[in-house]
Amino acid sequence: MKLDATDLKILELLQANGRITNVELSRQVGISAPPCLRRVRALEENGYIEGYHARLDHQELGYGLTVFAMVGLHSQAEADLVAFEELVAKWPLVRECHMLNGEIDFMLKIVAHDLNEFQSFLTSELTPAPNVASVKTALTIRSAKVLPSVPFDYTPAE
Repeated sequence: MKLDATDLKILELLQANGRITNVELSRQVGISAPPCLRRVRALEENGYIEGYHARLDHQELGYGLTVFAMVGLHSQAEADLVAFEELVAKWPLVRECHMLNGEIDFMLKIVAHDLNEFQSFLTSELTPAPNVASVKTALTIRSAKVLPSVPFDYTPAE
């Protein structure tokens, strides 16, 4: 599926407000409601839209600690990398997992209610996990920018 300007505008508007009605979305895009809905469904079916969610305040929900863990593995064979990713997928406190190029194999974003909960996870789950060689952690003090989106309004500097 090749995206045109209308598709990109639909994606931009849905990213900003996933609860927008189809009628309002079609009005802002400048097309009628039925073709707008068809376009949204095609964007979903082709994988451009992965899902819809509410952005929750983790602090209000009691998850006061966010930690980034840099994990080094003993082996970087594909089977070992996949096995680690499958294990990480089972850990609810791990909210993001990124394989990196360089000295660190994986960067994990972990949330916990407090330091005790994180320490328990670290010592009972992450550090003793198969193939884990090293874990370095950094606790966040504050977050200045968190955008779970792509920059539709980005223009590279010349």
